[in-house]
Amino acid sequence: MGEYKPYLGMVLIQVIYSGMILLSKAAFNEGMNCSVFIFYRQLVGTIILVPLAFIFERKSSVPLSFSIFCKIFLLSFLGVTVSLNVYAIALVYTSATLGAATVSSLPVFTFFFAVLFRMEKVKIRTKPGVIKISGLVVCLCGVAALAFYKGPQIWPLHPILSANHNAQHLQHDHSSYCKRWYLGSLLLFCAIITWSMWLVLQARFLKSYPSKLKFTSLQCLLSAIQSFCIAIASERDMKEWKLGWNMGLLAILYCGIMVTGITYYLQAWVIQKKGPLFPAMWNPLNFMITIIGSMFLLNESINLGSFLGGILLVLSLYSVLWAKSKEGISSDDVCLPVQAQKECADQSERSMGKP
Repeated sequence: MGEYKPYLGMVLIQVIYSGMILLSKAAFNEGMNCSVFIFYRQLVGTIILVPLAFIFERKSSVPLSFSIFCKIFLLSFLGVTVSLNVYAIALVYTSATLGAATVSSLPVFTFFFAVLFRMEKVKIRTKPGVIKISGLVVCLCGVAALAFYKGPQIWPLHPILSANHNAQHLQHDHSSYCKRWYLGSLLLFCAIITWSMWLVLQARFLKSYPSKLKFTSLQCLLSAIQSFCIAIASERDMKEWKLGWNMGLLAILYCGIMVTGITYYLQAWVIQKKGPLFPAMWNPLNFMITIIGSMFLLNESINLGSFLGGILLVLSLYSVLWAKSKEGISSDDVCLPVQAQKECADQSERSMGKP
């Protein structure tokens, strides 16, 4: 059963991420400020994670030096603060469907950075290597179809949670609507780049600092501080900071507890077990759940381009997972660059029977 835990963990992560996208989009549709929303969700996550880290890793955690603290600060800024704020702005300009679809391109960029940092190997002359590369290309084609090809509308529904009044208003000014859509797509692209770099750098960092809960809580705390600075600079009207019993509060609590409080730690555990590319390849599942939820909850119509792009993303997911399973390489059997050379040499000697 233990070998299936990373797979079950990734299914749970993608379900939680889908809920995050849908609730966040609904909150933005009601007019909540993006930067304020990110600060509150990180604050809730910090309140949950810091006490847990103190209780469970008080004695077993690795000492925190100044250099390690600086690395965590930079990781938090790159992969959490920047990516979340940019992604939130992009979500306002586009749709939940496109937001989830763009996240599905994460394997392409994660694979690129993993190869760049020598954390992922590609045997081009083997069948699994060819299928892995082909799967990533298909994934990129699926995202391109979603972003640039709409096609005829195939599924219009009535709103349940909230109608996207901003999008309906912008459709009257087609030129302005298109500009915002393309700007949002570009911002989504930037957010995915920072997110993929964060996944790879996080995998390297956890090899030298295995205290996952302490690492996650510190990232959350630092991100809350960084997000507060961004929010106070972008929104000075204190009325925008007030919370009520509305979709914004529900989204903040959900993202703070389920995403920041649970998913970040669970994702760090999966990365340590399977490497940085494994979590990224599950993002098409997030898209399939989100596209169904957006139809019923946000009244986002589904076009032919979304349907075709979704099929390509699912095909890319299973082709790359199949290729990785055929390679038969465990993350525990690979000496990553973050390990000391002497440690790798000692491991090789032990495998050869040397004392």
